[in-house]
Amino acid sequence: MPAPDDPAPDDRVFFVTTPIYYVNDKPHIGHGYTTVAGDVLTRWHRQRGERVHFLTGTDEHGEKILAAAEANGMSPQEWTDHMVTTAWKPAWAALDIAYDDFIRTTEPRHEDRVRDFWIALHAKGEVHQGSYTGPYCVACEEFKLPADVVDGNCPVHGLPVKEISEDNYFFPLSKYADRLLDHYEAHPGFIEPESARNEVVSFVRGGLQDISMSRSSFDWGVKVPWDDSHVIYVWIDALQNYLNATGWPEPGWEERWPADVHLVGKDILRFHAVIWPAMLMAAELPLPRKVFANGWLLVGGEKMSKTKLTGIAPQQITDVFGSDAYRYYFLRELSYGQDGSFSWESMQQRYTSELANDFGNLASRVTSMVERYRDGVLPACDDPVDFGLAEVVADADRAIAALDFATGLARIFDLVRAVNGFISDTQPWTLAKAGDDVALDRVLYSAADGLRAIAVLLNAVLPKACAILWSSLGAESALGRLADQRIDAVAATRLPAGVRLTKSEQLFPRVEDPSAAST
Repeated sequence: MPAPDDPAPDDRVFFVTTPIYYVNDKPHIGHGYTTVAGDVLTRWHRQRGERVHFLTGTDEHGEKILAAAEANGMSPQEWTDHMVTTAWKPAWAALDIAYDDFIRTTEPRHEDRVRDFWIALHAKGEVHQGSYTGPYCVACEEFKLPADVVDGNCPVHGLPVKEISEDNYFFPLSKYADRLLDHYEAHPGFIEPESARNEVVSFVRGGLQDISMSRSSFDWGVKVPWDDSHVIYVWIDALQNYLNATGWPEPGWEERWPADVHLVGKDILRFHAVIWPAMLMAAELPLPRKVFANGWLLVGGEKMSKTKLTGIAPQQITDVFGSDAYRYYFLRELSYGQDGSFSWESMQQRYTSELANDFGNLASRVTSMVERYRDGVLPACDDPVDFGLAEVVADADRAIAALDFATGLARIFDLVRAVNGFISDTQPWTLAKAGDDVALDRVLYSAADGLRAIAVLLNAVLPKACAILWSSLGAESALGRLADQRIDAVAATRLPAGVRLTKSEQLFPRVEDPSAAST
């Protein structure tokens, strides 16, 4: 099989996944952060001319889903249906998430294949009976090692763990430690960033324990095929969604497997970088190419958490700033893969300074000047300024493909500032007064074509604003749909002279006192 850090072959789909999210409560901006990253990555690769597939979904089994359903007077299936339709899918719509597939672990296409997978492993001797006694965090749905418990509490959620004792079926994780370490060494890009890789390698070198693959103290889950008094442990069940969504084992599943990138939070890294690859090794299936762990999103110094009631709903931000600003802020403000903090103050600062003033005002002033000085018709120019476009495109592409969104966006906004600076330096209003038509045409054409390039490069992050700009530039009639513009053709393409521009509407209107939304 191809190495995880090799590029996807031309005949394969670039396959990106987010975690599937627990539906015990509504989504918060931490969930939105990871999902936006996946959406931007797949949109970018699509504009590279690649076939792409973006998977997200919901994790609907387990003890805490059962508890949430009971607390709300519903059956577990009623509760999960309610949460998906009223909370999770609406949140992704509010963020303009263009997923290709939304998988639910209660769907037959998932449950049936989970059973098939474990029937096969059971037949191969990869399951044995045993008992587990020790700490368990219901909020994490995780068996905890005693060393991971802090003063009786889960270190992630700050809630007391409970001591459980169950007779379960086990997966022999311990026997895969050496194979996992060999894989990490052979494919250093399998786990990123480096801090995450080091943490996982250290954990596996410390020795692995066999893990329960079933639970026997409740019944909300996929029944163990050979013993219906057990359900498959929710994490063992959930991890398989990535494979099942490809259609495995039906013909054609190999077009999307192995996944190119699993985007996960660092608190679920071990499941994805240790347990999941070991399961695939046991089943003799290819491993994903990369597991990329983003850091925690902090508010007031604490990790975003539904359990701690520190969650901010994505719509609390989009209702004030809009979806484009949400998408831009989190990928520009935070270094993907590291912990980062959200504040309303920093959100408004970036919105006002970068989106409204730098980008929005540029779009407005350029289209207005073409309308004012050339009746909306783009003049011809033999020697337009290219603003170092080829280098900007190469740098941005390299960064975003490596999930360094902040650096990629910084380079694109270097272009925004370069075009703004060019206008300030050349003062087209002065050229118009002086009647210097040749110089004025060069400024107007160069600035408008710079906006064309900016619209293409920012389209993955700011789809609404860039669609408005593309229309204002009259670009679709001349160049085609914005979504069809190739990243690798940005520097070589030009906006044709003679297209008709219209004054751009305000891309990012002024926002007053966004802190009111946090109350």
